[in-house]
Amino acid sequence: MASALSSANSSSRMRALNRALESGALSQVSRMLNHTLSSAELGHLLESSPPHTRKVLWELLEKKKQSTILPFLGDELVADVLREMSAEEVADVTTDEDIDIDDVVDILQVLPERVTQDVLNVMDDQNRLRVEAILSYPEDTAGGLMNTDTITIRPDISLDVVLRYLRRHESIPATTDTLIVVNRKDELIGLLPISKLLVTDPSITVREIMETDFPRITADTPDDQVAQLFEREDLVSAPVVDKNGHLLGRITIDDVVDVIREDADHSLMSMAGLDEEDDIFAPVMKTSRRRAIWLGINLLTAFIASAVIGIFEDTLDKVVALAILMPIVASMGGIAGSQTLTLVIRGIATGHIRKNNLKWLLSREVMVGLLNGLLWGGAVAVAAALWFSDPKIGLIIGTALIINLVVAVFSGSMLPSLLKSINIDPALAGSVLLTTITDVVGYFVFLGLATAFYSFA
Repeated sequence: MASALSSANSSSRMRALNRALESGALSQVSRMLNHTLSSAELGHLLESSPPHTRKVLWELLEKKKQSTILPFLGDELVADVLREMSAEEVADVTTDEDIDIDDVVDILQVLPERVTQDVLNVMDDQNRLRVEAILSYPEDTAGGLMNTDTITIRPDISLDVVLRYLRRHESIPATTDTLIVVNRKDELIGLLPISKLLVTDPSITVREIMETDFPRITADTPDDQVAQLFEREDLVSAPVVDKNGHLLGRITIDDVVDVIREDADHSLMSMAGLDEEDDIFAPVMKTSRRRAIWLGINLLTAFIASAVIGIFEDTLDKVVALAILMPIVASMGGIAGSQTLTLVIRGIATGHIRKNNLKWLLSREVMVGLLNGLLWGGAVAVAAALWFSDPKIGLIIGTALIINLVVAVFSGSMLPSLLKSINIDPALAGSVLLTTITDVVGYFVFLGLATAFYSFA
């Protein structure tokens, strides 16, 4: 109920803001931007606005508010916004106390290296060292995902001391569900859940109740494996260590949710040759330039399929019905292959598909392709034979469908692993290669069979 009310209130505030924008009441818009809407709502508003509206909205925001909105914006929009600022201005908005260090790093990573270095140079020593510690790790690893803002305690102190230590802080880092226990060498040795701290006798030492059986994430762990670990273990936060077990920072669930969302966006957008960070409201020329590359690649693959068709030009001239039925074979193969390709890419992303079970999955998919080929190949064969009053055409297209569906599911099963083994993103290249394979094989088999059948007529 509370969630529904919050959502309704948010929608009401957004509608009121849009009405004020349309009427040109900029003073009212400014008041709502800076004092009524949350940072998440403002981030959504900017992402959903055309470029000229964004500029107006951004200029109406107070500097403090601008800082809190940046973590809620996509990389491309952040880069566009910060590109208009000086290094000092970028440093001001990225060193706000309300922004987590890992969010600051995410923001700086979208800037050119020269600009990033300029920003680091104008930061204070403490912030610069913390940011540089995270920037030293690749963005898609636990080290690049972590936050250095942690609360650590020693194992030999009492819980009463821990409680008094916490009360000295004005606040504790967001999403703190455990305190991290380290020794004097700063080596991770345990975790103390806040829930245990609050209900246990204060005279007991940390060592007596701390947990020692927990996942230890090294800084070079890929972020997708981190996400799988959080999902499997139902974690809210987890410490990050170097190869020697020294504490570096911690990862929290909000960062993992971002990873999961970005991976999902990446898989979906890559199927169409787009980047998950592409701005929906990017200018015409920028959008056209990006899509032109993908269209060019697809055009090359289309020429390959057309070349295969050209080989059988004489056959098509003699049997016009083949040209009418030909798209069915390629289309059915494309759908069957895409189903398998999507399944396998998702399985690899979630860690469910590995080398030891890929063979079984491949056998299963080939059998599925064969059964569906027999089912729909038979149905199309009967329909084509009746349509054109020619049993040969029915036999040709039925056989071609069976072969193409089996090839399609086999290709859909194998392509992701093959592409991943040569460091090519399966989500990006898989659909292009699969479409080429199903088109070429479908046309070649269908027209090849037709040539063979009718040449012996």
